[in-house]
Amino acid sequence: MRLLLSVSLIAAALAMAPVRFDREKVFRVKLTDEKQATIIKDLAKAMELDFWYPDATHHVTANMTVDFRAREEDAEAIKTAMERNQMHYMPCQPQSGPSSESSPSCTGAKGVGKQDERKTSIFMDCGIHAREWISPAFCQWFVYQATKSYGKNKIMTKLLDQMNFYVLPVFNVDGYIWSWTKNRLWRKNRSKNENSKCVGTDLNRNFNVSWNSFPNTRNPCQDVYRGAAPESEKETKAVSDFIRSHLPSLKAYITFHSYSQMLLFPYGYTHRLAPDHESLNKVAKIGAEALATRYETRYIYGPIASTIYPTSGSSLDWAYDVGIKHTFAFELRDKGKFGFLLPESQIKSTCKETMLAVKFIAKYILKHAC
Repeated sequence: MRLLLSVSLIAAALAMAPVRFDREKVFRVKLTDEKQATIIKDLAKAMELDFWYPDATHHVTANMTVDFRAREEDAEAIKTAMERNQMHYMPCQPQSGPSSESSPSCTGAKGVGKQDERKTSIFMDCGIHAREWISPAFCQWFVYQATKSYGKNKIMTKLLDQMNFYVLPVFNVDGYIWSWTKNRLWRKNRSKNENSKCVGTDLNRNFNVSWNSFPNTRNPCQDVYRGAAPESEKETKAVSDFIRSHLPSLKAYITFHSYSQMLLFPYGYTHRLAPDHESLNKVAKIGAEALATRYETRYIYGPIASTIYPTSGSSLDWAYDVGIKHTFAFELRDKGKFGFLLPESQIKSTCKETMLAVKFIAKYILKHAC
């Protein structure tokens, strides 16, 4: 097996003070009809709301639970508007920064098992969105367990000897560092945008698949900004080039996000079912069941568009359309109690249960790869 860890994290001292969220509010709102959905959209137009779920205003619909962050000075007006319209909501308090003062560890290239680039391969990435900290934690856990258990655990040893795992532990390095040092809830990368004061591109809207189909991704000041062109970002381009150069051996692509407890597969840019829908649904179902055996954590599964919300330019849809049949996206813990601020106490259990699902998918790919 080959484990490819292709990034190094360097914590830099920056002059600007970290963004704090001590008095800001996160609201969870259960919308019962279109009138309530419209109220939330109108509030978003009048105030600076940071949507956590869904990730953009236009995805807000009736019969949906919505999570968003609001400034302290807007909180009372928001509560008044929701109470006046009999909307059920639950407020919570976001944390202001990372739980530890230590910076992310540096990671180099590492190989375990029998080396052969022609072997059946899986590409895995974590941390495409900066604030989803549990995602890079899992990729690092996976690498740690792979190196630790090789030669001791029969299943893992077999997988490592007969497959290559290419693991990118932090896709969005600059954004991830920014979320640790300046703004805990930062999502995009840190690239500059021409003719705009707003910084960053959503790397998961920057892949060359239905890239220009959603109008809400065209504003550089939005969290879901698609970028100037497909693969305009160095991170997206590097991953795309690597995958294209290894396509003959790549049989699966798995990307890790948070939060929602979902196991997703194509498509996101259309409600049309993928040609391999039946197989993808079967693997996702058994993968979700395998994950639940550890702590009874329940995941739902299905196509992106119908299970979470429609999206364009995603790595998952792109990987599938370039020819990788088995492509999956994990939305890790939780369902919204902590959201992106998952406590440190849940890291280990999240990684352990996710490892069960990934090992199942890998065994399935090994058995059924052409």
